[in-house]
Amino acid sequence: MALDQVAETGGVWRRYAPHVLMALAQLCYTLMYFITEAAFNRGLNPYVYITYRHLLVAVLIWPFAYYHERGLRPKMTFKLFMEIFVLSLLGVSLTLNMYFASLKYTSPTFVTSMVNTIASMTFVIAIILRMEIVDAKTLRGLAKIAGTVVSFAGVTTMTLYKGAVIRCLWKPPVHVDSGGGGAVPHDSWVKGSILAVASCICWSIWYIMQASSLKRYPAQLSLTAWMCTVGGIQSTIFTVFIQHKPEDWLIGFGLKFWCIVYSGLACNGFTVFVQLWCTEKKGPVFVTMFNPLSTIMVAILAYFIFGENLYVGSIIGGVIVILGLYMLLWGKEKDQEHGASKEQELELDCEKQARKVSDVYAVQQNGTEKPKTVK
Repeated sequence: MALDQVAETGGVWRRYAPHVLMALAQLCYTLMYFITEAAFNRGLNPYVYITYRHLLVAVLIWPFAYYHERGLRPKMTFKLFMEIFVLSLLGVSLTLNMYFASLKYTSPTFVTSMVNTIASMTFVIAIILRMEIVDAKTLRGLAKIAGTVVSFAGVTTMTLYKGAVIRCLWKPPVHVDSGGGGAVPHDSWVKGSILAVASCICWSIWYIMQASSLKRYPAQLSLTAWMCTVGGIQSTIFTVFIQHKPEDWLIGFGLKFWCIVYSGLACNGFTVFVQLWCTEKKGPVFVTMFNPLSTIMVAILAYFIFGENLYVGSIIGGVIVILGLYMLLWGKEKDQEHGASKEQELELDCEKQARKVSDVYAVQQNGTEKPKTVK
């Protein structure tokens, strides 16, 4: 009886493990937003944060990449290095510097809602580059078009309409101290919105470039280590020009230090591994569908736990963006199903033709009938 219960429990875990792990991954991202916001309020510079975070991850990943992918890495050439340089600029240094700078001017609820537009932006860029084909005569094609339009409507709403503030009416259980710096992180909404949109556009281009780069550099762990290293160096050079105060680079061993460690280990380590594993088990559509969960978690924690103010424009725009995202994902999933059915039909046709050829060949070998022409 006990063995049956253990086997049943193991079967349930195998079935729902991807769901649980993806929820934990989104929770890691959710906590990161509040930890980084608190660290920014304590004086941590966003550009220094990005630099230290990725240099830390590079140091941790390189030993595993070196030994695990020793025979998989292609020879490094100047052309390949320049491609990694551009990938690092779009996916690490430029994108994340703009993204976390936008967090300083807006709110965690806003920036997590904005991330949900990356799928729509990637879809539009792929159409422009003729990497994506849309059949407007089918329901799935209309769903992708409508989802993209709805997502951009949500982005426009969040960017141009801040709306009334919804203040927390009770004392929050967790209080984030600004550290006496008098920082006001939400004072320039439009500036933060522009930075967030620009970072999402760069992210979308990075996703498209990454798909082709992996064909030339199939060692994923090594490519990640290269991007973290090059992106960290790029961010260092940029930060040196922007921040001239040496004290900005001194983070100590308080909240600033643990913010960098947590972001590197949890968000660049655990969550990336979980997403790759779930993509292998369930596919990329399954992984993408969990992205809006972080938006919901952030809104709940921001209001009920941390006592942050919510804005009507962010809530309305976030709901519209999530609605558009799921419309786009539904259309993409139906496209994949349609493509799979077409491939099956093609395979069946090939098998039928192969059988006809073998039948005719057998008849010719036996000499019982005259050769027949296969149509």
